[in-house]
Amino acid sequence: MRTSSAILVITVSLMMAFFGAWSCSRENPTSSELSPVAGTTHSLGVPEIIRGEPEPPSGQVEISGAGATLNVWPYTGTNFAGAPQDPINLVFVGQADPAKIRAALLSLDGDRTSFGFPPVPPFNGTWSDALGNVQTSYSEGDGWVGNVIQLQLGSYETVRFHLRLFATGKPFGSNGGWTVANAHFDVQIPGTADHQVICWELAEAIVAADLVRSGLLGAPPSATGIINQEPYFRDIPAVLYNGLPEELKAVCDLPPGPATDAVPLPNNGVATLLYVVGETSVEPEVKTETFTVQFGQVIPRPFCNRGPLDFVFVQGPLNLSKTVRIGETGRYQYESSISGHLIATPVDVTQSPPAPNGEPFRAIISDEQRGFIDAHGARVTFDSKRIAPQDGGAEKLLVDLKVSTRGEKSYRSITQCVASVPPQSE
Repeated sequence: MRTSSAILVITVSLMMAFFGAWSCSRENPTSSELSPVAGTTHSLGVPEIIRGEPEPPSGQVEISGAGATLNVWPYTGTNFAGAPQDPINLVFVGQADPAKIRAALLSLDGDRTSFGFPPVPPFNGTWSDALGNVQTSYSEGDGWVGNVIQLQLGSYETVRFHLRLFATGKPFGSNGGWTVANAHFDVQIPGTADHQVICWELAEAIVAADLVRSGLLGAPPSATGIINQEPYFRDIPAVLYNGLPEELKAVCDLPPGPATDAVPLPNNGVATLLYVVGETSVEPEVKTETFTVQFGQVIPRPFCNRGPLDFVFVQGPLNLSKTVRIGETGRYQYESSISGHLIATPVDVTQSPPAPNGEPFRAIISDEQRGFIDAHGARVTFDSKRIAPQDGGAEKLLVDLKVSTRGEKSYRSITQCVASVPPQSE
């Protein structure tokens, strides 16, 4: 495990200063910094619907570990289209049931100083269940699967390490299997319920360190070959990057100073292989978390966007909740929701500060997730609605995703826009 001297200077006050500084350092973007958001400005969009067994994605790779192999698509997705979202950077083999990995991580204390991590949040925190979007993964075994279990080290409302686990269904030995995962370090974008990934490698290292601390590994962590895009994967928009403290940039091996263009995220393309031989018992429990996020930010119109200057100021509360239940047999199941009625006001972002240039309108937000995983399989569903009543009719973005190892795998996305506002020009 690497140790960065910069990591030792991060304190709680620095993290809090980051969130206070972001809003005042986030200057209003100019038209040259903005890019259009895909969408249509009229009629009911043609539904994007995938049903049955979706096609496998291209670019699968073979991973070897513990004397066996796994063919896997080395990324996560948001549906079945094969468009990479996050890199797979952790591979568990052996006693790799996601519910048992969860139990192992949740059983640990927050002392990681022997691995070079400082005794300050979020590095000295303990793992908990996380709220996050459902993603997909593909490998031999069950083909397309969804992440039922998500964990976090830190807080949804500040900074956190975020882990998504995908059980592949590929057997290993007589009673083992393979699980792949993505871990990343992200920050909540102030005034929103969204997060920005700021590094991959640090999160990968902290999960590997905790598996070592668990005492469950049959061998030291090892590395796969290069399996996904390197030396960079995805990026951080300049307008967000320039709000990050310099110390946080150093921790994530990001370049110092301000940026005028999006900053690429370093990614070595290699995953950490973890051979798990021990097990942590999964105990029955029920856990519920609820909290509220106050939205208050200028953002590009998230759908039905009419040009690179189509921005809205969105404000209001979003209510978030998640309940996890583990039964006597070890079956893990959860349900989560995000809901709220927000007020969106069109604004002119060429002015400083942005000035209202249209009538406020209501935006109805509703996300629902449900999932389970047990010895017989897994299923997760995601239903998302964004509805904005307009003079010419309601604008809508509807997304429905179902991923089951023993049943339906389907994806549907429908966008409905109105033509009451003409497209903008730069």
